[in-house]
Amino acid sequence: MTNEQAIKLIEALYRAVDSKDLNYLNTALTDDVNFRIGNNNTITDKATALDANKQFFECIGSMRHTIDKVWAVGNDIICNGMVNYIRLDGSEHSAYFSTVLTMKGEKIADYFVYADLSGL
Repeated sequence: MTNEQAIKLIEALYRAVDSKDLNYLNTALTDDVNFRIGNNNTITDKATALDANKQFFECIGSMRHTIDKVWAVGNDIICNGMVNYIRLDGSEHSAYFSTVLTMKGEKIADYFVYADLSGL
């Protein structure tokens, strides 16, 4: 994957995540995706990963990711940036994050998000 392709994929992924678009995630993830966010356990199937995202989306008002840098190495894509959350009570929280993806064809097979979610 070229760096330009990786940038487009990351932009599309985080546009969908910021919109809480589970339909996009359903089409973007492999059936046997490995998904982990923060210090949570790794999930190893798409249905459970979608449910975990749904639960997370429901516990926040909104979020906005700003991507600082994207790297592509073979089938792996790494990005980092800042995410700004608005909690359900309207208060705000920001955190740095990094995401590591491994692609299997056009789909995400590994999706690991490193962020401190303890402030939420």
